[in-house]
Formats: sequence, C-alpha cells, structure tokens
Amino acid sequence: MTWRKFSGEVIQTPIIEEVECAIERETNLGNKLKVCIGTDSQVKGSVTDFATVIVFIREQRGAFMFIHQERTSQKMSIKERMLTEVQKSIDIAYKLCDLLDLYDVELEVHADINTNPMFKSNQALHEAMGYILSMGFVFKAKPEAFASSCCANKMVQ
Repeated sequence: MTWRKFSGEVIQTPIIEEVECAIERETNLGNKLKVCIGTDSQVKGSVTDFATVIVFIREQRGAFMFIHQERTSQKMSIKERMLTEVQKSIDIAYKLCDLLDLYDVELEVHADINTNPMFKSNQALHEAMGYILSMGFVFKAKPEAFASSCCANKMVQ
C-alpha cells in the first residue's frame, strides 16, 4: 500500500512507522495532535477512484496529511461505494489505533455521508455509523467530516 505526502513525496517506510515519526516530531515541537481519517471516492466512467487520508491536526497550528489512492473498475451501488469508503477508513484506523492510544492522540473516523435524507449518500448513514461506532471509534458525518468530504475529496477530483 503506497502512501504519500500532500507534496507528492512517496512515503518509503511502512505507514505505521511514518505516523509514529510524525507524532514524535510534532510532540517534540510542543504540538498537541488529533488524527482524523477519511475516505472519498469519485466515479469517472467505468472507474472509481478512492482516496484515504490521515489528517494530523496541530492544535492552533494547522494540519498536514498522508494520502493513499487506489482505483477499481468494479461496479458498485451508491450504498456499496459509501460503505467501501468507510471500510477503507476503518482499516487504517484499526492499524493505527494502538499507536495513537500509546501517544494519547485523539482519533476520529470521518464518513463522506450526508446526514440530510435528500442526498443519495444518506442511505448508507446508519450502517456506516453503526460500523464505525461498534469498532470503538469516534464517528463524524457531513458537515463535520472534513477529512473525507474536503481533504480526500480534493484528491479524487
């Protein structure tokens, strides 16, 4: 699984090591961190692009992120695609949760799902929320889910 920085620089070490280095560096600089993980997707013809982001928020000092992108030609309903986004976010959150607990870094999982029933993505809201909460993670949906709806979204546009 290839991760990169926003600058485009490919991360050569395993993502868990890179996250730990980032936490240690930011802690040594006196920054308090929160990590938000989110995934977004965009259908482009017969291909669906997915982007998963790990956003590190420095309290009152901006943020930075790591990005993983992949694409599939598998056909999916809107609900299936929304739940695939959630699965990708949970997968990385689960890999990182012990490390984040060790360093006392707060974690949120963001879902690019609208809480307004007028939007198609809403049909996956209850399943996504139940899945994320049952895994023990803090859940955020639109409009609070900036990691998925803004950061990851920018990567798939």
